[in-house]
Amino acid sequence: MLKVTPKTKKILVPLISIFAGFLVGALIMLIWSYNPFEAYSSMFSSALGNMNGIGETIREATPLIFTAIGFAIASSAGFFNIGLPGQAQAGWLTSIWIVLANPNMPKVILLPLAVIAGALAGAAIAGVAGWLRAQFGTNEVITTIMLNYIVLYSCQHLMQQVMSSKLRIDTDTTKTITANGSLKIDWLSSMFGDSRINAGIFLALIGVFIYWYLMKKTTTGFEIRSVGANPYASRYAGMSTKKNIIYSMLLSGGFAGLGGVVQGLGTYQNYFTQTTSLDIGWDGLSVALLGGGTAIGILLAAILFSILKIGGLGMQTIAGIPYEIVSIVIAAIIFFVAIQYVIGLLFKTRKASVEEPEQKTDSTNTANTTSTEGGQR
Repeated sequence: MLKVTPKTKKILVPLISIFAGFLVGALIMLIWSYNPFEAYSSMFSSALGNMNGIGETIREATPLIFTAIGFAIASSAGFFNIGLPGQAQAGWLTSIWIVLANPNMPKVILLPLAVIAGALAGAAIAGVAGWLRAQFGTNEVITTIMLNYIVLYSCQHLMQQVMSSKLRIDTDTTKTITANGSLKIDWLSSMFGDSRINAGIFLALIGVFIYWYLMKKTTTGFEIRSVGANPYASRYAGMSTKKNIIYSMLLSGGFAGLGGVVQGLGTYQNYFTQTTSLDIGWDGLSVALLGGGTAIGILLAAILFSILKIGGLGMQTIAGIPYEIVSIVIAAIIFFVAIQYVIGLLFKTRKASVEEPEQKTDSTNTANTTSTEGGQR
């Protein structure tokens, strides 16, 4: 058993989980007579071996950063927000609709308006679950699951029955948005091999900083974490539990909504009928868990997941290995993260070495003081 500091342990456990996940994938490939070295080599070369691959990897990571932050905020408050897919979808449709309805509005006004509206749409959906939890103690897991389906079919109805036919190609697909409402930047796309990378990555990096600052440097973040750690003690300290429940869910849904916004205004440039919940919602949840809810952890975990997603396609085409293997690797990584307590048993936590001399000195001083007092008696 290795002795490590708590900080070191917090880093090692996710790394071991990732390694174990890749190992499980390799073992399964060997069982089915595939070459794991060739598979993983083709995976990483596809995702990181050229500028186009790097651009697509960054593009894939962008919405995951937003949805992961959304989950992490709710988790800090002690809630399990699994309504991320619905909140992201609401943000996607809302932002696209606003841009399509105002094609001649100046970009400096239209783009921020669409982004903010998408975030508010996601916040509104999550706010429903937050309000129900705050007022009636309703389990947010149940309400957010149900809201996913409500949003899924409501968006389908809104697009097919409410949206003007002038904004659609057919009943399942909208027209492509105009350049003044798009997050696409030509020079950035050209720099990364004509990939679909867009300005959403800059918004995501700003989002990571805002998340870090909010949770670590503001009173609101402190209260959200306090309510999550101990709602009874926080209430005794004068904090409003109900208010912080609603705040945390609004913030969570807002970030998830931004995940849908960058999908619409950045990646696809339109909206099309969804037949199931958005993957970026579920993947964002996994990213948040792997990243330990920290800002830098979420950023790195999102990149890892996008490497697996983008590289998995190359693994399939180059090495001829089924894409489902990637899903197994991701599931295995999350499994090992979920049982991190077991992995944590490999390490024995010790206090930082910087503190040890001070503690030793304090102990010596205490012993000397006791000895002196004994002599005086």
